[in-house]
Amino acid sequence: MPAEQPTILATSGGLRPGHRTLVEFDKLIHFALDLSGVDGRTPRLCHVGTAGGDQRAMNANMTEAGRVAGVDVSVLNLFTMPPTDDLEDYVLSHDVIWVGGGSVANLLAVWEVHGLGAVFRKAWEAGVVLSGVSAGSICWHAGGATDSFGPDLRIVTNGLGFLPHGNGVHYDSEEQRRPKIHEAVAAGVLPKTYCTDDGAGLLYRGTELVEAVTERAGAGAHVVVRDDSSATAQEETLDTRVL
Repeated sequence: MPAEQPTILATSGGLRPGHRTLVEFDKLIHFALDLSGVDGRTPRLCHVGTAGGDQRAMNANMTEAGRVAGVDVSVLNLFTMPPTDDLEDYVLSHDVIWVGGGSVANLLAVWEVHGLGAVFRKAWEAGVVLSGVSAGSICWHAGGATDSFGPDLRIVTNGLGFLPHGNGVHYDSEEQRRPKIHEAVAAGVLPKTYCTDDGAGLLYRGTELVEAVTERAGAGAHVVVRDDSSATAQEETLDTRVL
């Protein structure tokens, strides 16, 4: 059973250290699975590790975390080649797409080569929950701040744009993030931008933000908008529900 309407959960979290495994699914991934509406069978999650170069070790960690959580995890590797000639059928056979972190600039470039933007849009419109962390959050938006090019953050504006907003991640843990987002919004390089502290997530139904949630007490979400009269960025902290 797909989600009732197009759903994206964009996050700065989702995994935690495991008890008997390296990592386990944290509350944000479980929330994404709940949003898919699966009932009466094992949920199917597709891990997309393009931003990290399709690391086989991370693929194994996600598969093992899925086993612990009772979730059927498959992996969409694009290096060195896709697993199938029919990527649309492969993607749409899952309940949740979880995109891992890394280089959002490289992710977007590789996805374009393989036509995955159109595939993910069809999945989103069909009720497959699109989700992910860091690069896997920014990618669904118009753009955001990234360290894809080096330690000094730069702004990307070629996100898939399913959500017509900017996105900021790791907002409370990396000191360059907040000022870079404010600078880009003030300059009009990014539109209204929603940001997450580590452990927080943004739930969108269609293109509208409906709720901010967190798996970590004290982590929040924020919105940054441009004040045209002063050409400055103004930030507001959003109400955030603890999962």
